[in-house]
Amino acid sequence: MQIAVIGNGGHSKVVTDLIRSIPGYRIQAILDDKYEAEAQDGDVCTGPLSCVPGLLQSEPELRFIVAVGHNATRQTIVSRLGLPADRYITLVHPSAVVSPSATLGRGTVVMAHAVVQADTAIGHHAIVNSGAIIEHDSRLDDYVHAAPRATLTGAVSVGEGAMIGAGAVVIPGKSIGAWAVVGAGAAVIGNIPPHSTAVGTPAKLLIR
Repeated sequence: MQIAVIGNGGHSKVVTDLIRSIPGYRIQAILDDKYEAEAQDGDVCTGPLSCVPGLLQSEPELRFIVAVGHNATRQTIVSRLGLPADRYITLVHPSAVVSPSATLGRGTVVMAHAVVQADTAIGHHAIVNSGAIIEHDSRLDDYVHAAPRATLTGAVSVGEGAMIGAGAVVIPGKSIGAWAVVGAGAAVIGNIPPHSTAVGTPAKLLIR
C-alpha cells in the first residue's frame, strides 16, 4: 500500500513511524506547503500540496493521511484537497487494541497503546493518540483529537473538532460539544458546551 502523508511537523513524525511499523505499507510522499517544489528524498517524494494531482496520475491506488495534529487545520486541508473519502487510509498502530465491534472513519489514526472498546464509533480524520482509552459505546465525531492518555470512561459523546487534552478524564455518559477544548489533566464530570474551554479538577468552564 502506497501512502502520501500530508504534513511534515511533529505529529507527522509519529504517523510516519506508525506507517513504517505496518508490513506492506510504504510512504510514497510527504507533502507540506513549506516545500517550494517537488523533490526526491531517497525513495520518498517531498513537495507542496499542489503535487497531489500529479501523484494521483502516477499512482492511481495511492492513499492519503492528513498527519496534522491541529483539528481545524486538518479539516481545512481535507476540504482543500477535495478527495473522495475512500482515498484516505485509516491507520491503527500494531500495539493498539480496537474492538471488533468498534468503527473507525476514513483518515482516522489510532496511535501506539491506545484502546478503543466495544461499540464505539469514531468519525473521519480523528486522532486517538498514544495511550488514550476510549471506552465502550462512546461516539467521537469527525476531526476529534483524544490526546495522549486521555480517557473517555464509557458512553461519552464528543462533537466535531473537539480536543480532549493529555491525561484528561471524562466520566461516563457525558458530552463534549463541537470544537470544545478540555485541558490537560482535567476531570470532566458534567457536559461541556460547544466552542468552550474547560480546565481543572473538576473541570470548570473558562469565562472569556
